[in-house]
This record gives sequence, structure tokens and C-alpha cells, in this order.
Amino acid sequence: MDLDMDPDDIFRDDEDDFDNDLYKQREATKEFVVYLVDASPKMFNTTSPDVDNTDENHFHIAHSCISQSLKTQIINSSYDEVAICFFNTREKKNLQDLNGVFVFNVADRDYLDRPTARLIKEFDLIEESFMKDIGSRYGIVSGSRDNSLYNAIWVAQALLRKGSAKTADKRILLFTNEDDPFGGLKGAVKIDMVNTTLQRAKDAQDLGISIEVLPLGRPEEEFNISLFYADLIGLEGDELAQFMPSAGERLEDMKDQLRKRLFKKRIVRKINFAIANGLSIELNTYALIRPTTPGAITWLDSVTNHPLKTERSFICADTGALLQNSTKLFYPYKNESIKLSVEELSEIKRTSIRNLRLLGFKSLSCLKDYHNLRPSTFLFPSEEDVIGSTCIFIALHRSMLRLKRFAVAFYGLPTRPQLVALVAQEEITKAGGQVEPPGMHMIYLPYSDDIRDNEELHSTSGVAAPCATDEQVRKAASLMKRIDLKDFSVCQFANPALQRHYAVLQTLALDEDEMPDIKDETVPDEEGMSRPGVVNALEEFKLSIYGDTYDEETENAGDKKESEASKKRKATSEIAVQEYAKYDWGDLADNGKLKDLTAAELKYYLTANNIPVAGKKEALISRILTHMGK
Repeated sequence: MDLDMDPDDIFRDDEDDFDNDLYKQREATKEFVVYLVDASPKMFNTTSPDVDNTDENHFHIAHSCISQSLKTQIINSSYDEVAICFFNTREKKNLQDLNGVFVFNVADRDYLDRPTARLIKEFDLIEESFMKDIGSRYGIVSGSRDNSLYNAIWVAQALLRKGSAKTADKRILLFTNEDDPFGGLKGAVKIDMVNTTLQRAKDAQDLGISIEVLPLGRPEEEFNISLFYADLIGLEGDELAQFMPSAGERLEDMKDQLRKRLFKKRIVRKINFAIANGLSIELNTYALIRPTTPGAITWLDSVTNHPLKTERSFICADTGALLQNSTKLFYPYKNESIKLSVEELSEIKRTSIRNLRLLGFKSLSCLKDYHNLRPSTFLFPSEEDVIGSTCIFIALHRSMLRLKRFAVAFYGLPTRPQLVALVAQEEITKAGGQVEPPGMHMIYLPYSDDIRDNEELHSTSGVAAPCATDEQVRKAASLMKRIDLKDFSVCQFANPALQRHYAVLQTLALDEDEMPDIKDETVPDEEGMSRPGVVNALEEFKLSIYGDTYDEETENAGDKKESEASKKRKATSEIAVQEYAKYDWGDLADNGKLKDLTAAELKYYLTANNIPVAGKKEALISRILTHMGK
């Protein structure tokens, strides 16, 4: 039997290298980034001389990209740290005291640190004073041994010494429009400076620092990556051919980033998949979809502005004493309280350990869309503890794809043991890149107790549920075809509430005068919905449902008829007004006799004046006195 079942390495994980010392270390939890910006005079040339906007130059583009990236980073990854470094500058400012390199920073902040509101505000204004305070010059010229690019990589590498490569991703993002920085040199001097610069970059990469080049080209002058930077970042073959399109996409992505939280791909947990007769493999689980929230609110002391610590205490309802011992819980059963400790209750609920156990296989046609209870979990084999897991997983994966079947398994969650369906997903590639990885989706299935009959809401005893006619179905299908969303994907729509939330935070933090414009992509396309074809299809559908005699205004008026609850509230209000008139409320308030009235009598006043009636008697009196201005 051929054990090499994965000749194309599609299931190979970058971490599946047993000689790698980092294999058993936890994944990087944050990112350290140094923005390295070329500040040579060429960067300040206009990108398109024919365009009226003469201020648009490559330095401005790089500056706007970094500025937007800093603003979104506070939302995306608030614990990541950044540094901003310019090279080919007139002035120098760096710990190594190297020529042509200026590290931009603000007070009360390390060179490599988390972005702050002050850093963003001052960086936004740097273009206005850059030539005066920092200056621009060519740092690599004939007749000089100065090498500003070498110095810049050295400074960036020194900044990234902070932290460990095991717990942080370290990156250098280099913005430049000069594809051949050593083009003005010749002979041995050029060869020597090129080699020393490449060696400096290699030394940084050997320390776990990745270097990315973001080329800034002009329409009439394409950036030639192969002249120098391909060797600097190690591009060759197909990677070299695909670099320019991907670099352009990355630049646009930085310019147009949405204000949203990005959850990095991390393993949720490792689980054991028991197949049969003692055979089991290890799987990594990944969460592909999770709701995004604005984040937790931190309560602050009103005087010191320091964060407050929340503590919870249990107080006896009978004595008011503070309970020190751990509390017990109880379940009512036949007029008795069955007391249970937290440990006992947890043990009762634990029906299985957290393992995945195979039960069998079914045809994919048996799995319905509405069987999915919640977002699925993605499964991928792991060789960390169980050697051979990948080989067995591939055998199951390929057989399930070939036979068009899914696996039914039992997942022993401690809180809610669940039946699950394991659906194999084939790898999908497009334009040389991976769109969907190979693996399995674990879909959480309902129990019989969880299924509701959808006819229950519409059916009454002895009366069949209403059904649409064939004509109505045809008109509905025609309407759907007219307003079909082409190439729809949920990835196209950002949460407008979150976007506004982040925009307000940015405006307040940076003391901006105006809030950034937020595009609500969930608003219906009014122009598209008003097309004659859509309007006609909609009218025909309404006609098939309601007929020729349907009057929308009359129907809406009918909807406004009083319900039984509304009639009851109105009757109660009328009684309250009548009873309200029997009392001299001013005299009762002045003589302190409101307390002699019952709560029901006090509510006559509150109801007659449309004031809330909830609460104890003291609260009702307080509302009355407040309303009367007493």
C-alpha cells in the first residue's frame, strides 16, 4: 500500500516540520511592524503630471496608507506595536546614529510601541513640516560610501529586537518608488554595497523578521522588481511574476481598510477523533465565523480615572450576612428542593469527554441546510501528538468526496453534547492562490427535541394550512429573478453599526472636527429597485396575491384597528381620569397626606398624566411631587 497519499502536499501545514524548534511553541500572539519609508526627492515627484492634483506624489500615498493603517490597527489589533522610520533623509535620528535614517516618534512613547492618538495626530501633520524638520536627499550617491538603505534595515532590525520571534510576528514594510537604488554606482563599489545590503537583509530574515516591499510605480514607468528587490526579499520563478499584482492589491487594501476587527487564524482547540477499534487521530479546530462586537467597556473611577475592579458577593436573603462559603444550587422536584454543589452539577451534565466519535456515514443528499444549528467548525489534521493523523484523515477525506457522503459523529461537549456532520471540503485554487483550504466542516446537528413544525404557527384545529397557488409561485419566482444579487457574498457587507462606532471613537480620540463618512452597504438599491422590469414584476406579484380589489390604504387602516390589549389600556386610562378628578391633589401634597393614599389611588394621578406607574409607594409619591413641582 502506498502511504504517500498526499504527493502535492495540499494537507501539509507550514508548522509540520519536526526539526523546527518552534514546532511545539504557541502561535504568535501579536505583531511588531516597522514602516520603512523612502524619503528621497524622487518620492516627492508627482505621480501623474497631467493630472490637476499636483499634490499627489508617492510620499503622500505612502503617508496616507500608513496613517489609515495606524487608525485601523487600534481596532484590529490593539496590542500590536509599530515604528515609523524614514530613510534618505537630511537629518538623522536613531539609536545607532546612522546617517540618512530618521525614526519618527512622539513624547512618552518608545520607538517601537503601541500606536497612540498623539502619534497618529502628529504623523498626520508631518507632510507639512517634513522638508523643514527632516528634509530629503539621495542617500546613495557616487563618490560616497554612505548606504542609507543598509542603514535603514539595520535600524529596523535593531527596533525589532524587542520580544521573541516565538510569540510575535516581526515585519518590515518598505515603501519606495526606486527600483534600482544602486543604479548610479559602478564597478566594485556597487557590487560591494549591493552585497552588504543583501547580507544585512538576510541577517534580519534569519532572525525571524520578514521584509515586504510595497513598490510605488508610475503609469509610464513600471517598477522593475527584478533589478534589486527580488534578491532582497528572495523572489524567484512564479513568485516573481505574481509579485506586482499582489503588491498593488496589498497597497489598495491598506488605503481602503474597513474599521473592523480581524481575528487571526488560530487553533481553537485540539480534539481526538475516535474512528473504530481503538483507532483515533488528532485534529485541530478553527472558528471560521464569529460575531464581531465593539469590545468590552471599562469602568473608570470618576475621580482618579483609574480602571475599576468588579467583584461579586452573595448575601443571605434572610439575615443580610455576607456568605463566605461556596454557594449551593437546587432544582425543584415534586415540591422539594434538591440541593447540588457546583461540582456535582457539573459532573451530572458531563455525559462525555471532549472527544469526537464516529458513528457512520450518510449520503450528502440527507443533509439539509436547516440542519445547521450554529456556525460550523473547520477541522484539519495535526501530527503533534498522534503520528499518522494526516494520512488517515486524507484517506477519509478523499473517500467522502468520491462517494459524496458525510460522516455522522458524536461530539462530547461538556455543556451540550452534540451530534455533528463532518463534510469534506476540496481545495479550491484560483490564479495560483488558495481560495478554500482542504479539510472538513463540522456542522452541529439538531436533536429531535430541537425541531419545530413550521406549520404549527399557521394551522388551527380542523383547518389546513394555506398554500400558494401555482400562479403565485411563478410570479414570486419571476420577482426573485429580477432582483437577483449577482456574485453575492456576505464578505461584501460591513456592519454599519460597528463602522459608526469606530468612526465616533476615532473622531473623539483624535479631536477631529468631522466624523469620517460611513457608507452603509445594507441600504437597498433604490435606483435598481425602480427599474421598469422590477416594478412590473413586483406589481404582478402583488396582483397575484391580493387580486384586483386590493386597496393598500384601506388595508393599512385596518391594521391600525385597536387590539384587545389596546382597548383594555384605553378603558383603564379613562377610569383613572375619572377617579383623578375626585381628589384635591394639591391639598394632599401640601399637607403631606399623599402617604395616606393606597398605591392604586396614587396610580390614578400617574396614569392620568401619562407618568410611569412601576415601583413602590415611595417612588410613586416622589414622581407625583416632582410632576407637581413640589
